[in-house]
Order: sequence, then C-alpha cells, then structure tokens
Amino acid sequence: MKNILVVGSTGQIGSELTMKLRREIPQSTVVAGYIPGAEPKGELLESGPSAIADVRDAAGLAEIVTRYKIDTIYNLAALLSAVAERKPLLAWDIQMNGLLNILEIAREKGVAVFTPSSIGSFGPETPHVGTPQDTIQRPRSMYGVTKVATELLSDYYFHKYGVDTRSVRFPGLISYTTLPGGGTTDYAVEVYYSAVKGEEFTCPIAPGTYMDMMYMPDALHAAMMLMEADPSRLKHRNSFNIASMSFEPEQIFAKIREYIPSLQVRYEVDPVRQAIATSWPDSMDDSCAREEWDWKPTFDMDSMTVDMIKNLRLKLGIQ
Repeated sequence: MKNILVVGSTGQIGSELTMKLRREIPQSTVVAGYIPGAEPKGELLESGPSAIADVRDAAGLAEIVTRYKIDTIYNLAALLSAVAERKPLLAWDIQMNGLLNILEIAREKGVAVFTPSSIGSFGPETPHVGTPQDTIQRPRSMYGVTKVATELLSDYYFHKYGVDTRSVRFPGLISYTTLPGGGTTDYAVEVYYSAVKGEEFTCPIAPGTYMDMMYMPDALHAAMMLMEADPSRLKHRNSFNIASMSFEPEQIFAKIREYIPSLQVRYEVDPVRQAIATSWPDSMDDSCAREEWDWKPTFDMDSMTVDMIKNLRLKLGIQ
C-alpha cells in the first residue's frame, strides 16, 4: 500500500485507521475521505490530505483516485445496524450502490479494495457457537443483508475482473477514541463511559446475550495485515471471520467492577437491537484467518478493560 484512500475516515473505524496508516506507513499518502457534515478535525485534518468522498458520487471518487494515484481503498462507508433498520433504503444506497461505484473504479484503475463485513452477515439459521468460515448466511436485518451482498459482490469482482478485494467480518468493536453511532454492540462501549463517569448504565441488550467483540487496536491491525498479506495464501477473500473474545452483558459488567466496583446497571431492553443481537453468532471460528494470513488478536477482556479505563480517564479528565 502506497497511496491509500480511506472512505468514511471520520467514523468509528475510519478515524483510527487513517491515523494508524499515516503513522505506520509514513512514506505513503493516506487521503481522509469524508462527506459534508462529517469533516475531519484536529490531528486527522492536519496530518495529511483530505477530500470529499461520497460513495454515491462515482465521478468524485474517480477524481480522487486519479489525483492521488490511489492503489488501495478502505471502503468504510456504512450505516450501523440499528440505524440501518430505521433507514433501510439509505443503508442500501450507501452500502450497495456505493460499493458498486468503488468496485467499478477499482476495476478500471487497478485498485485494491477493503470493504468490511460483519457478524451481522449471519442470521438465526447460522450455527451460533464456533460459527464456521463457510456457512449459511440468512440475516434478517437490512444491515446484514447489505453485508452478505457486499461479500458476494466483492468476490464477483475478484473472480470476474481480477480486482484485489479483501475483507474481514468484524465483531462488535470497542474503542475509547470515537463514540459509537447506532450499532447493536455499542452497549459494550457505552458502559465504560458510564463506569468512568460514575453514572448508572442502562443496558439495551438482555442478560445472557453473547456476541463476539474485539478491541479496536486488534481490528485495525487485522485491516492492515490482511491487505498486506501474500495473495497466494488466500483461499478466501470476502470475508474472513476474525475473533478475539465473546461475552454477554453480565460478564463485561463484572470485569469492569473489578476496577470500578461502584458501577450500577439496569436493563431496558431495546427490542430492535435485541432481535438483531439474538440472530447473531455467540462466537466465530477464525481458524481460516489464522491459517491463511497469520491472524492473531493481542487483547483479551481483562487487558482491554484496563486500557479502556485508563484512556477514558485521561480523555474525560477523571481520576
């Protein structure tokens, strides 16, 4: 990767991935793509070039690719699961019509593309424990439908046109840097904020609901590692299961209480998020990623909790 466009650079993943790419590949040009109303700020704005990059504007995207001689696109434009259920037509427009624009540009200009999938690509008929790499995918949310279609369309462009498409199925992502924005797994971020602030936390997910989760540094590492992997080793491309930890709400609350015993929680289950969560896997089998590109997470629940609390206290100015 030499010249990289991150579409959705001001989102939860994009803001951190853009900075990581700039730090770790300093000889590269990393363009922060954004949409009006979500402009980059601070270090993200000052540390490198930025450009308006709306996935629904094919001509605008092509101009950026040409201007900066882009060879790799990280396509992170998406509505998160709960938001997509409220705005299904917009979710389809961004996640499918937008992807098609990017893949056509990649085909014409020889660009590699990373478009993440998600645990949301699975559904109620999927094996829930140790979900295999290759299994039935029949989601019942618009978010999930677009993720399955993303995987299929990306594979089509690889097999039909030789476009270098790659992706992972992200679990729920936990980060102290950027606030979550409407995902089913967001409770696992929000509870840390409540704990550090000393506020009661209202949990929208029912006790006993297991979901795969991952700390953001591991997710960013996976996104970079896969795009730099030897293509001759890749039997799969779109998309690899990656896993780190799986827990239900009471387990993460108990872990936080080891460090902040005063955490108070009450449940107010959101039926929309709960229905989505119940349809998702409890845990994924990521052995293909481990075998084909040496994937391995660094953080577990304890080390993540220690790091989250430390950094949130610094961020919020709370001792």
